[in-house]
Amino acid sequence: MIKADESLSRKRSRLVKICDKLARSIPDPAIELDFHTPFELLVATVLSAQTTDKTVNRVTPHLFRRYPTPSALAQADLSELEEILRPTGFFRRKALHTKALAEALESRFSGAVPQRMEDLLTLPGVGRKTASVVLFHAFHQPAIFVDTHVGRVSRRLGLTQSTDPGEVESDLARLIPKEDWGIAASRLLLHGRIVCLSRAPLCERCTLTPLCPHTAG
Repeated sequence: MIKADESLSRKRSRLVKICDKLARSIPDPAIELDFHTPFELLVATVLSAQTTDKTVNRVTPHLFRRYPTPSALAQADLSELEEILRPTGFFRRKALHTKALAEALESRFSGAVPQRMEDLLTLPGVGRKTASVVLFHAFHQPAIFVDTHVGRVSRRLGLTQSTDPGEVESDLARLIPKEDWGIAASRLLLHGRIVCLSRAPLCERCTLTPLCPHTAG
């Protein structure tokens, strides 16, 4: 039985078991966005807001052929950019953000994607989740990215009670060894997409059921 007032040490011990099970069920938690450079990953992650990674992956090959560098994207014709991004939804706002993002990279970072959280957060359209994705997947730095899936799975597993992404990130950072932040977040995210679904979680096929307060009877 998992107690509501579970101590931090017990929660950490349970999380070790959770991570072990996820490592077996999701051995290679590769990012689903296609990219070749930190710049491509940064733009693709910004575009992935309120749409699917599959949709972004259909758009970005044309986008990066047309605008392969921050310099090229900074000079993009806005109406042409909007048309390319139309399938991703909210395309006018995303066109403005991506063009402004490229302009900021050019003017403030010499066309390079910065490798510090505090610098990434100054870029248009970039929040902590996007910055964390780039830090981990492009630069291999420890980072915890909290999207709706990571937040939902973490709450159901009793690792946090918060709905605030920043608080969820802090709660997970206290529980997970720093060197495992990115891989753990990746597995929580994919588990949320594949098994721990929002409306109808597939608890009967979930490897984490014995460790999950959401399904504990």
